[in-house]
Amino acid sequence: MISEPRFSAGGLSRTLEIRRVATARGLRLTVDPRDGAVRLSMPPRHSEAKARAWAESKRGWIEAALARLPVPAPIRPGGRLPFRGAALTLDWQPDAARRPLLEGQRLRVGGPLPGFARRVLDWARREALAQLEAETRALAAEAGVTVGRVAIGDPRGRWGSCSASGDIRYSWRLILAPPFVLSATVAHEVAHRLHMDHSPAFKAAERRLAGDPGPARAWLRAHGASLHWIGREPEPDTLV
Repeated sequence: MISEPRFSAGGLSRTLEIRRVATARGLRLTVDPRDGAVRLSMPPRHSEAKARAWAESKRGWIEAALARLPVPAPIRPGGRLPFRGAALTLDWQPDAARRPLLEGQRLRVGGPLPGFARRVLDWARREALAQLEAETRALAAEAGVTVGRVAIGDPRGRWGSCSASGDIRYSWRLILAPPFVLSATVAHEVAHRLHMDHSPAFKAAERRLAGDPGPARAWLRAHGASLHWIGREPEPDTLV
């Protein structure tokens, strides 16, 4: 029986996930910044035992990468929630209405403590959809294009996507980022209604719609992974 290597650092503990990839020419090891998954990609006919041994030889690198990941940011009364470039204080008032109410830089949330985090995150998702739909349709009208359904999800690989039929889907977590990041993502997807590629013509259209996308991309490279850790509870063995 082959034992499963386990890597632990930074309050995280992960086993090795092995994937055989038809196009792989060698071994590739990654630590996913969005959830800490440790993945090893290998060619279809490569020895699994040798691949595991190679991954074990990289233990120092893996555990250093785990230690650098963002820390979980659970949703709790009195805590803070990043929202449109600011930080909201989560004000739990048990006798208040369950539906969260934004009051300046405070989000008042009522109801019982169980379900508090869910109510906060559901509110953030509703706000995200409203903002993203409004900006998408306004920018599409400006660009002279139509869009289909605007929806949100929680994808790990993309901040937005546009189908050939005109449906656009975003990560709801964009509402947690500064407004210029959300707006640049909207411009990127609306520009795909003009050019379904990343050609020079597409890039020119993207710039016409929202200016230089560089700062937003830089922000997401630097901080995007941390958005995926908002609402995540610390792992059981890290609780004190």
